[in-house]
Amino acid sequence: MEKKYNAVITALGMYVPDKIMDNAYFEKIVDTTDEWIRTRTGIKERRLLEQGATSDLAAMAAEDLLKTYSINPEDIDVIIIATVTPDMFFPATACLVQEKIGAKKAWGFDLSAACSGFLFAFQTGASLVESGTYKKVLVIGADKMSSITDYTDRNNCILFGDAGAAVLLEPTEDKTLGLQDSILRTDGSGKEALYMKGGGSLNPPTHETVDKKMHFIYQDGKAVFKVAVKGMADVSYELMIKNKLTGDDIAYLVPHQANLRIIDATADRMGISRDKVMINIDKYGNTTAATIPSCLVEYYRAGKLKKGDKIILAAFGAGYTWGASYIVWSMD
Repeated sequence: MEKKYNAVITALGMYVPDKIMDNAYFEKIVDTTDEWIRTRTGIKERRLLEQGATSDLAAMAAEDLLKTYSINPEDIDVIIIATVTPDMFFPATACLVQEKIGAKKAWGFDLSAACSGFLFAFQTGASLVESGTYKKVLVIGADKMSSITDYTDRNNCILFGDAGAAVLLEPTEDKTLGLQDSILRTDGSGKEALYMKGGGSLNPPTHETVDKKMHFIYQDGKAVFKVAVKGMADVSYELMIKNKLTGDDIAYLVPHQANLRIIDATADRMGISRDKVMINIDKYGNTTAATIPSCLVEYYRAGKLKKGDKIILAAFGAGYTWGASYIVWSMD
C-alpha cells in the first residue's frame, strides 16, 4: 500500500557547551601537535560539557527548537534519542528529556547505533509519521563523548566533543518533500574495531574493568578508517543511482563528521564538489549522533538551505553501522 504521508523536517534546534578545548590544549596533555590534528582529522576545536549529562545536551537542543518555533511541548507525540552515552542504562534518556522539556503527552525511547544513530533514528521517526499515527516526532542526536573518552589516549582523545541537536518531523501529503529514500546497513563483524569493552552484561563494572580502562572508547583507527571510507561512499553513491541523481542534482551532502579525509572521499565518490559538503568538524570534532543534525541547524540558520534542495545524509559508525538518506528540504 502506498503511504499517504511523507515525513518532513519542520523545526530544528541545537546546543553546544560553552567550554572550548582547542588543539593547543591537547598539545599540553598528550604527545601531539595542532598541525598533526588538523591535517589528519580537520579538527581545530571541540566542546566539553563540564556539568551535566547527555539528557541536558538533548533537552537544551529540544528547548532551542521549541522556543525558536513557538511549539508547545505538550504537542510532541514521540521523542527518539540517538545516543551511545545515555545518562544511565535505564530509565531511557528519552524519559529524562521528556520530563525536562515538559512534553507530558509524549512517549519515547533511546536508539543506539553509534555514529549512525541520528540516521537510524531519523528513519524510525519518519516511519512513525508516515504511518499517520503520530503528527509530531522529535528526533534528537546527543552525546557527551567526554564521559567515555580516555584523555591519555592520544589517538582517540583529540577526536570527540559534546553536543546535542534536534529536528521535528511532521507529516505532509506532498510526496515531493521530506524523506524520499534510505539505505541503512549493519555488519556485526566490525564489533571489535570500535567499541566500549566494559559496562554491559558481558563485562560488568568491576575494579578490574576500571583498572584496565574498559569503560572508554576503544578504536582500531586504521581498520575503521578503511571500511568507513568505502562504506559511507558506496552507500551514498548507491542511493544516488537508485534515485537517478547526479552530483549536479545534490544541493548538499551532509556527512557524519568523523574525519575530514573520510568526508572528502565520500564527496569524491558521489561527484560532489567540496562547496556542497556540510562541514562543522573543525569547530566541534566528532559529536557522534549530533554531527548530522547540528550541520543541518547551522547551515539552515545561515540561509544556505532552501526549500526544494535535495540533500544526502550519510554516516558510518560502530557496529559496524552505516547508511544514507535522501531528503528534499521542506522549510522556507
